[in-house]
Amino acid sequence: MTSALLPGVYRLTYTDWLTSPEDGLRREILEGELYVTPPLTVKHQRVSREIEFRLLVYLRERDCGEILNAPVGMRLSDEDVLEPDLLVVLRGGLATVDERAVLGPADVVVEILSPGTAKRDLGLKRGVYEAAGVREYWIVDPEAQAIEVLYLEERAYVRHGIFRREATLTSRVLPDLELPVAEVFAAR
Repeated sequence: MTSALLPGVYRLTYTDWLTSPEDGLRREILEGELYVTPPLTVKHQRVSREIEFRLLVYLRERDCGEILNAPVGMRLSDEDVLEPDLLVVLRGGLATVDERAVLGPADVVVEILSPGTAKRDLGLKRGVYEAAGVREYWIVDPEAQAIEVLYLEERAYVRHGIFRREATLTSRVLPDLELPVAEVFAAR
């Protein structure tokens, strides 16, 4: 039985997420079901830091939005509250940032795969992001040292590209962005 078939009394909501303990674990609610992820590895944090730094510089130079990192929540519906590794909220986009969470779909969401989350990142979360209108979804694979960029076209994700270590990542949502992939995976 999938969580979508569970009776309403068993499904969790944004209100439940707001009352979660602050214990260093990531808690996400997808289709009313709770998923708890342990703290991130050092390798994961290094990759996240390198991407965040480059996106922060890009956004500040253009004064066009902000970047936030996990464990900030993104409420896409009452039963879908996710904590992506990184998310970009552009000025004039659909999302707003309040004191506790991002409300609505961010313009860019970045998920860094790990053994414990890869299946969910590539399946369920991708579908939720797509349905909610997240304009661009980056899937970072530290093992393959590659980043896949998907963009939303007519309510479905289309591959913009798979950018490997020797490539320079570009974005359809962030004009003129040039992110050397080797720099993302060179961190020590």
